[in-house]
Amino acid sequence: MDFFATGILSVLILALVWLFRVKNSRKYRLPPGPVPLPFIGNLTKLQKDAPFKSFLKLSETYGPVMTLYLGWQRTVVLVGYDAVKEALVDQADDFTGRGPLPFLVKVTKGYGLGISNGERWRQLRRFTLTTLRDFGMGRKGMEEWIQEESKHLRLRIDTFNGKPFDPTFLLSRTVSNVICCLVFGQRFSYEDKKFLHILNIVSEVVNFISSPMGQMYNTFPWLMEHLPGHHHTVFKKIEEMKDFVRMKIQEHKETLDPSSPRDFIDSFLIRINQEKDIPTTEFHLDNLVPTVLNLFMAGTETTSSTIRYGLSVLIKYPNIQEKIQREIDSVIGPGCCPSMENRKSLPFTDAVIHEIQRFLDIVPLSLPHYTLQDISFRGYTIPKDTVIIPLLHSVLKDEKEWATPWSFNPQHFLDQNDNFKKNPAFLPFAAGKRACVGESLARMELFIFLVSLLQNFTFSCTEGPDSINLIPEYSRFANVPRRYQIIATPR
Repeated sequence: MDFFATGILSVLILALVWLFRVKNSRKYRLPPGPVPLPFIGNLTKLQKDAPFKSFLKLSETYGPVMTLYLGWQRTVVLVGYDAVKEALVDQADDFTGRGPLPFLVKVTKGYGLGISNGERWRQLRRFTLTTLRDFGMGRKGMEEWIQEESKHLRLRIDTFNGKPFDPTFLLSRTVSNVICCLVFGQRFSYEDKKFLHILNIVSEVVNFISSPMGQMYNTFPWLMEHLPGHHHTVFKKIEEMKDFVRMKIQEHKETLDPSSPRDFIDSFLIRINQEKDIPTTEFHLDNLVPTVLNLFMAGTETTSSTIRYGLSVLIKYPNIQEKIQREIDSVIGPGCCPSMENRKSLPFTDAVIHEIQRFLDIVPLSLPHYTLQDISFRGYTIPKDTVIIPLLHSVLKDEKEWATPWSFNPQHFLDQNDNFKKNPAFLPFAAGKRACVGESLARMELFIFLVSLLQNFTFSCTEGPDSINLIPEYSRFANVPRRYQIIATPR
């Protein structure tokens, strides 16, 4: 009986808190939106397997700036290129806050580049961008690393002798080795068991946060913490990844030469030593571990998934694959390694790679932003502590910006003379001050790896082009492409 009474009292308290929260919101001129239900807010209006589609549908009623409640969390969703650009670019300073995504908060405890705000974020972002550039991101040195890794990839594909194989983890190993060179100062053998184990965890984490269980955790973390489920296993595996990073940091400490930093970790450790007597410094191990984890995970899964999706697209549209190969043959030939200098001479290839990114729409909801103070936007007042979702899906599929947004169409990036043309609505890396720090690296990897693969192989599958389904397997936090056995025929 006491337990029953306690339960009733808890529900009443929660109801009162909810009513107070909703009533308090009414003093602001919030953007319009559907009426929320107690506790669950507007969750019943969201499509479970692809919530971003529901946001797009709701915007037809409530406009491009709308308020929803995802559980307890007040959320403002920005729909379409105009609204997203106005917020993230035109009012960039107002929208630099990063949303406290519960899953990432638990993993990082608020430390590191990805989830931080304020001075911590400013110091870590400035340091990360500068350091990655120093070690070649977007420059010739990094290009040579990617070219070298592309040779390892081609040699591994050769071992399949034209037989079907799943490229998922092979591409993860390839792409991850590039970020490993930047962060750890080394590449790993494709057979390295520890490396493979870590990559398996990365894949499992991405699949989890893109699953209904991951969505549930981010909506009701306080409830999920007390319930059994796969999320507890995922968090344990993330601790294994953190232990791996800590091991690498310790190895760096033991061999550190302050006059000659080898990689990102060395540079961070040197900065820790330089600022050890500054009480307000953000350069300490609590920030180093999650920042390395951020770079490692983001630098592995998104790019490798995009390349894998690109191969599926080219198998589905063999005429596009053949046209790319003709262009590569005429510009580079069979023997030379592709370089970024070739890109301007390969407009159709460049257009296809851009269209692959647009069509996949890898992170449809973007990473959530957060209001660190009250914000005025388009005549509305968005209160402090509101989650902001810049719906990148609505930008990459904006019918005002793209001729055929729902079809794969390389002409989106070609002018009437078939020269490459930019489109301001191409924002797969987001925009503004929170845009992806690895954008230039990812662009370089996508170009060199895909051109190298198509220069040396023709891709197909045993069931034929019609068997390829380009609709992602998971579509929540990330659009995760479907997995296929593919055939790489040497050219």
